[in-house]
Amino acid sequence: MGKMEQGYLALILHAHLPFIRHPEHPSFLEEDWLFEAITESYIPLISALNRIVRDQVPCRLTLSISPTLAEMLGDALLQARYLRFLDQRIELAEKEVRRTQSSPCFHVLSRMYRRHFLQARKLFQERYRGNLLSAFRDLQESGVLEIITCCATHAFLPFVSREEARRAQVAVAFETHQRHFGQSPPGFWLAECGYEPGLEELFKQFGAAYFILDSHGLLFGTPRPQYGIFAPVETPSGVMAFARDLESSWQVWNVHGGYPGDFYYREFYRDLGYDADYEYIKPYLHRDGVRHNVGIKYFRITGASDLGQRAPYDRRKALARVTEHAGHFMFNRERQIEYLHETLGRRPIVVSPYDAELFGHWWFEGPQFLETFIRKSASEQNIFRLATPSDFLEKYARHPSQQPAASTWGAEGYNRVWLNSNNQWLYRHLHWAEDRMVELSNRYPGAGETLRRILNQAARELLLAQSSDWAFMISHRTTALYAIKRFRDHLHRFKTLYESILRQNYDLDWLKQIEERDNLFGDLDYRVFRSDPDRPSLERPN
Repeated sequence: MGKMEQGYLALILHAHLPFIRHPEHPSFLEEDWLFEAITESYIPLISALNRIVRDQVPCRLTLSISPTLAEMLGDALLQARYLRFLDQRIELAEKEVRRTQSSPCFHVLSRMYRRHFLQARKLFQERYRGNLLSAFRDLQESGVLEIITCCATHAFLPFVSREEARRAQVAVAFETHQRHFGQSPPGFWLAECGYEPGLEELFKQFGAAYFILDSHGLLFGTPRPQYGIFAPVETPSGVMAFARDLESSWQVWNVHGGYPGDFYYREFYRDLGYDADYEYIKPYLHRDGVRHNVGIKYFRITGASDLGQRAPYDRRKALARVTEHAGHFMFNRERQIEYLHETLGRRPIVVSPYDAELFGHWWFEGPQFLETFIRKSASEQNIFRLATPSDFLEKYARHPSQQPAASTWGAEGYNRVWLNSNNQWLYRHLHWAEDRMVELSNRYPGAGETLRRILNQAARELLLAQSSDWAFMISHRTTALYAIKRFRDHLHRFKTLYESILRQNYDLDWLKQIEERDNLFGDLDYRVFRSDPDRPSLERPN
């Protein structure tokens, strides 16, 4: 405790889900992705940070909230459906409390789940009136959170063919962030950390001070970085690039040796939705009656390859492991930063980014790990301080100059996840649509009310089609059929709108339907796709 502060740790959580909203159905399975993330990740994170603020624990955390996630969190229909989701889970947990009375270990867990769901409902409905964006905004104002943005629909920017379409992804992101959080984001999270030289010029246009990329983006940049990945570099545009630290990332991410795989932690894949008698669980499934996860899980990992041989989950032992792992993570960051300080001759910054949904959804104990680590770091050491990239840039004004290299944080570090034999067919359609959207925006800069609605919706459909999530799901063959359908639906709507403009034959009833279905970015202006804002109109139909 007698040593002076020798460096900084930047914890960065990237919160993102694709825009999934299906008002045309009374319920929709894929909407549960949002509801599960809210219950298991976002609300536990908000609760942990609220306690940290209450106890005046020093904390600086960076959170990237994608525009699609922000739009869903602020959507009245999805808020109402989330309450219905929670009420169903509370009802099921109440039944489980009664059913498990003769099994002490399961009874304790069923009561834990009932408490978990009830607390989520109380925070969501009573404290924040259904809008968690206000929770994140409060935490931003309290000083514990620095909130940054991402591409509008999480597009993989290196594969967006037109500069105008790339700019639109960034411009819409900044506009949406300003609307939801009341200020411009200081930094930018590249979807999938997908970077190629020149993208930083876009971030400069909208005032971002920094962006995040993977480690080899700096390590293979030109010239080689003076301080490795432990200091930002100034790119040719003047925007700063921070790189991910692999050592700290892999302690949490690594599927084989990372903390979430500990045998005392809760097993993700063993769920009551599959274990329970079908007639018992059927009321809590969707209309198709297909079994799915319901968020009540009674078993721990144990290491057995057969899910049927998992041992019961012991919450007390799991939380004891959380304390051990938080201490271990802190110890390793202390030694790492001490070594870097001595080697580099300056205070380093270790950047540790993770998907926010890892903490809670995939790793049930993850939110407790974060809170415990933050508290331990504040009270049990003074080798490093938690900081955001903005904090570091305010403290240190001069940094090495570099042109970073193309990179991602996907498998093998480059673009294979988003361009392979499974998903390559997407891009010829996207590039065609990008060309057409730029063409329309240039042709009609002064559209009348009806045409403006059509052009705005065409822009929404293209933005939604550009989401990297569809290529990812198809590549990994996870819910690939849903991803293919979503991509085709958005391209079909775009093409239909485009052709209706050429024919000047508008189906306004159908337009209203898709406006109500794909309703994100309510203030979107299609002219964000224009090549030249000063270009004169070629044609002005009504």
